[in-house]
Amino acid sequence: MSADSQQPQPPDDRAATTADTTSLLLCGARLTDGRTVDVRLAGGRIEAVGTAGSLTALGGRVDLAGYLLLPAPAEPHAHADTALSADFPGPVSYATEEVQRRATEAALLQLGHGATALRAQVRIDDVQEVGPLEAVLQARRSLRGLVDLTAVAMPRLLTGMAGADGLAMLRDAVKMGAGVVGGCPDLDPDPAGYTEAVLEIAAEHGCPVDLHTDGDDPARLARLAAMAGGLRPGVTIGPCAGLARLPSDVAARAADQLAAAGVTVVCLPQGGCGGTESRGTAPVRLLRAAGVRVAAGSGALRDVSNPVGRGDPLEAAYLLASQSGMSAAEAYGAVSAASRAAMGLAEVRVEAGFPAELLAVRGERLSGVLSLAYSRIVVHRGRVVARTSAVREYCDSAAALDLPRQSRPETGP
Repeated sequence: MSADSQQPQPPDDRAATTADTTSLLLCGARLTDGRTVDVRLAGGRIEAVGTAGSLTALGGRVDLAGYLLLPAPAEPHAHADTALSADFPGPVSYATEEVQRRATEAALLQLGHGATALRAQVRIDDVQEVGPLEAVLQARRSLRGLVDLTAVAMPRLLTGMAGADGLAMLRDAVKMGAGVVGGCPDLDPDPAGYTEAVLEIAAEHGCPVDLHTDGDDPARLARLAAMAGGLRPGVTIGPCAGLARLPSDVAARAADQLAAAGVTVVCLPQGGCGGTESRGTAPVRLLRAAGVRVAAGSGALRDVSNPVGRGDPLEAAYLLASQSGMSAAEAYGAVSAASRAAMGLAEVRVEAGFPAELLAVRGERLSGVLSLAYSRIVVHRGRVVARTSAVREYCDSAAALDLPRQSRPETGP
């Protein structure tokens, strides 16, 4: 197989610079229900959806013949401050310019995969203080209009005398622009006290909460659920791989408690992250059966926790479908609708009135897309922001066997 590109390429927006640059017509796209449609975008939203050939292009035009059009994925659990650091010798550099460079490159890589919104975990502690957070916030500003990036402030300690500085830094982080408060209560000498402190600060500032936990302690999960119940705008925990190692009745009882409290679980099918030591995936079927919202994230992106992490939401969906017994639609929902809901983002459907956050992937059905998601076109706020193209060719002898070939159509985008 040869590929003209396996990395996101700058979109060719020359056609979109004509009459009305705020409008874009996506032509001949296939939907998951089998329909082939035109979709017109305007003002960052889907303006109209009609049968193929029925809508008029008021501005730019993109031919999506051969593509499946989907709501764009979102990334609910990335680690921006350590991303892309595995190949560099020595300790990870937390110099502002290095963190900003890595965070920007990682965000663009995940955008190329299709994620138009990212939640990035960022550690703050008594060594680096809030420097890494400041760098990630700078990256967020530079990426505005391409991808939406939200930072999660993660202090190391929050209890006892050693935790006083962490509490002060966490409050400073919110003032600086961290949109979510979180951290790793399992690593604090008083996990319940840590969780209580995070929830109090979240309630003060009206912030969501995102906590790392292995989930292997049912009593600790029960306390977390009791404290988190009713908190708005909501509590997310993950990756909870340890929950799968508990006896089934114990795990089921914990799942019921999380569901009653409205806690979302973000699993990491592609591997772990620096917030927990264990590997594996949360018991998604058990959690979903209990009524827990389960989203899927990428976790580590080529740092020491997972040196080969891809940060690809479609790979996370593929792993859920192939290993966790979810249907293709359920698996894709975990990286799209469920992830967007966990992040407090508006729902996306390929229907008029919804946000124009879309992903077009070459293929006819969702199962095929999760299996062979090579060529992708990403739409954020109504415009094409990333494109990845791949071409599969065979030598003459193989071509004589009339084997399938993936390539761009002659008139394609």
